[in-house]
Amino acid sequence: MKLGILDSTLREGEQTPGVVFTTDQRVEIAKVLSDLGVNMIEAGHPAVSSDIYEGIKRIMKLKNEGEINSEIIAHSRAVKRDIEIGAELEVDRIAIFFGVSDIHLKAKHKVSREEALNIISEHISYAKSHGVNVRFTAEDATRTDLDYLIQVIKTAKEAGADRIGIADTVGILYPAKTVELFSFLTRQVSGVEYDIHAHNDLGLAVANSLAAAEGGATIIHATVNGLGERVGITPLQIIAAAIKYHFGLDVVKLDKLTKISSLVEKYSGISMPPNYPITGDYAYIHKAGIHVAGILNDPRTYEFMPPETFGRSRDYVIDKYTGKHALKDRFERLGVKLSEEELEQVLAKIKTQNTRFLRDVDLLEIAEGVTGKILKPRPPEKIEAMVSIKCDSNIYTTSVTRRISVIPGVSEVLEISGDYDIIAKVEAKDSVELNNVIENIRSVKGVSSTLTSLVLKKM
Repeated sequence: MKLGILDSTLREGEQTPGVVFTTDQRVEIAKVLSDLGVNMIEAGHPAVSSDIYEGIKRIMKLKNEGEINSEIIAHSRAVKRDIEIGAELEVDRIAIFFGVSDIHLKAKHKVSREEALNIISEHISYAKSHGVNVRFTAEDATRTDLDYLIQVIKTAKEAGADRIGIADTVGILYPAKTVELFSFLTRQVSGVEYDIHAHNDLGLAVANSLAAAEGGATIIHATVNGLGERVGITPLQIIAAAIKYHFGLDVVKLDKLTKISSLVEKYSGISMPPNYPITGDYAYIHKAGIHVAGILNDPRTYEFMPPETFGRSRDYVIDKYTGKHALKDRFERLGVKLSEEELEQVLAKIKTQNTRFLRDVDLLEIAEGVTGKILKPRPPEKIEAMVSIKCDSNIYTTSVTRRISVIPGVSEVLEISGDYDIIAKVEAKDSVELNNVIENIRSVKGVSSTLTSLVLKKM
């Protein structure tokens, strides 16, 4: 199977409400995407604004210097001036789009089907006359009369387009229909390659993209974190993992997905939910007792691929859902040995706790109550500390701040300037609890280092 990824974070992704990339950010994202190994980067629509134009210009300079390896694409309306602007940037390809459904022809373009075919042919030919490769995208293709869609594709091919993008513009496809559609198109019009541009309005973008590949599409459009108009398009990290699992293909370097996800999270200002697939904080954190028991015996019981594939690591939480295997493992990590009877008693007490998760210090206290022994020495005084936190350069600091603010023991969080990015005020009853809070802070995605200062005296 021939299959690759076109990343459209810099074009479709910036069409997300509230998202605007600076020129420097555009260039940095393009470099990381190239390092990730995407086949194509849709770098933007240069006719939209001067900063997008400048960003593509700088990206092409890096491409010519060998620092970027992906094919660079400029987006364009079926407008000659748009095409001229793309051509003068000497991009690898110009992607011309035109709405071809009757809804778009009547409500947006106000032209007949025949007039639309003439427009498509004229502008693809004009782009080809500038010596660039052309992809034609049939916007709203999935709501277009099928016989007319074939006419559109044949017209685009005859005018010189070597790639045809099939856009599910409002996300109404479903997988079985997608396989059927792409299988039909590839049989009817050969000699071109097909792209799938799947919107996620019904949450089916990933499924439809995989189905399109089964039907013959060779390029899947995606954005980092699934950004895009309305609810976005196919998320890059999910589709890349799914392609690896189902088709055995490495379309990108999977262990670099977390880096690009964090970078785009920072620059877009859109925080990702912790339960987001592949790159979310909880993607490899297990909770239910039976799950953790399985993971401790063989991670394949509840992990479809090892976390190391994506540069991640696994962990589990302790709460009322915890089983004995997880509890025993956690105490062993703490250097505490309990008998089977003591473990059973500790577990019974945990089942009565209705907290979000139990910290190591909480477990020690419960175990001490069961055994009647002091398992860890602890000073009697309450401890207060200020933890200075440095974030990775590609991380959205506010996202890190939010995650730290909900950690038990953290009473206040401030974003600051200088050598560190965040200061967290921590209150703990002993050194064990303090260390546990600090470890929880350090485990937050995006935290690169911490410096802890004890509060000795309050005025």
